[in-house]
Amino acid sequence: MQIKMQPMGVYQTNCYIITVDDKDFIIDPGVDATNWVLDNVKNPVAILNTHGHFDHVWSNASVANALNIPIYCPKDDVFMLTDDPLGQGTPKSTPDHIITGDQELNIEGVKIKYRHFPGHTPGCSIIEIGDIWLSGDFLFQQSIGRWDFPASCGEDMVKSLEKALTLEGDYTIYPGHGLSTTLKAEQRVIPYWIDQVKRTL
Repeated sequence: MQIKMQPMGVYQTNCYIITVDDKDFIIDPGVDATNWVLDNVKNPVAILNTHGHFDHVWSNASVANALNIPIYCPKDDVFMLTDDPLGQGTPKSTPDHIITGDQELNIEGVKIKYRHFPGHTPGCSIIEIGDIWLSGDFLFQQSIGRWDFPASCGEDMVKSLEKALTLEGDYTIYPGHGLSTTLKAEQRVIPYWIDQVKRTL
């Protein structure tokens, strides 16, 4: 497995290219990501969105059209791709495949699992490929995604964090912003964040 990462736009949103068996998966092509993606793929097969916020999906349509590849997006965040609810002027895109809940996929022979962790957004998910997690805006190094945006939900965030505490195995986490970490490292601080979210409910 090969991992390429480039922060994009004013929010420095990490766009990833994950290469497995010579197949390139583009994770969260954000603002102005198209040229970087085109310069760094050889055999692109899919765009995978962790969630629908504009800084993660801005270049969806541009990349999909340039490479003629499908877009995968969690069901509960599709409206963010099609309706621009935050009024950011996000170029609209239409997912070809809609992910519901926790779902395992086989894309051209590569096993990919979406794990649903709502709270930051209704569809917020991590994408599991082998022993790595592309965590979007659910988990960061020593932190979590905000739960005070429109369509965010603190109650759901608590449940998602509790769910993450129950998972076994150690995954390397590549978040939507900032540096990589591990699931075991974040499980040590998740109880603190559960308490912080509960204080706002």
